[in-house]
Amino acid sequence: MSEDFRTVQRRFAAWIRDPESNPPPENIESRRMEIYRRLFYNNLEGFLRNGFPVLYSLLSAERWQRLVRAFMAGHAAQSPYFVEIPGEFVQWLATDHEPEPEDPPFMAELAHYEYMEVVLTTSTDEIPATGYNPEGDLLAAAPMVSPLICVLAYAWPVHRISAEFQPSEPLEQPVWLLIYRNRADRVRFMEINAPTARLLELLEQSPLLPGRLHLEQLARELGYSDPAEVVRFGADMLEQLRQRDIIPGTRLEDVEKL
Repeated sequence: MSEDFRTVQRRFAAWIRDPESNPPPENIESRRMEIYRRLFYNNLEGFLRNGFPVLYSLLSAERWQRLVRAFMAGHAAQSPYFVEIPGEFVQWLATDHEPEPEDPPFMAELAHYEYMEVVLTTSTDEIPATGYNPEGDLLAAAPMVSPLICVLAYAWPVHRISAEFQPSEPLEQPVWLLIYRNRADRVRFMEINAPTARLLELLEQSPLLPGRLHLEQLARELGYSDPAEVVRFGADMLEQLRQRDIIPGTRLEDVEKL
């Protein structure tokens, strides 16, 4: 590959990404360059619009176009795959994006929340079909957590934001959201509280402990002298999580004892 051809490639790419700041390569018809530029922008814009429909609905058409063009011009993607563009966009919003006065203050968190649907939709993980007991006792045996879940905390109520609801101040306490993909391959979102988020963390940290021991540990962390109330509440919550495919069942291995 000659240096001249590499130079042409660099100029070609730089002009398509940011034609206002870069000269076009020489000896290429301007009409053709404009076609390439429109194709590149339209593909990227359509991909982002489909990946972030709520964010798109909140911005004016002009602001959305400026946002896409700023991303196109200013972010050096680390992956050649289109499916990874939403993640690159979320990273750019969180670290390098220069907000404009009309931008909603929750824009980066909202984009991250919308991106999580893409993450779980495209994940190659699956809920196992065998190797566990779907009807197992969630207190006596060790609950198995699906690989298709994410527990996230946000400063803004991102799951409620719409054209009709755009808060101007963050929440006093973070909102905990459980995002998961069920057996029907549908991505769902569930608002949970901090103890439930901690319970799921405990289940993943010590996967061979029975559910009762996890709940007793949670009770100690919450300052309960009598864990019975937490165990009763937790048993109901574990069953709700099973009904949603978040906990498919219990492990077949012998549980560990403390």
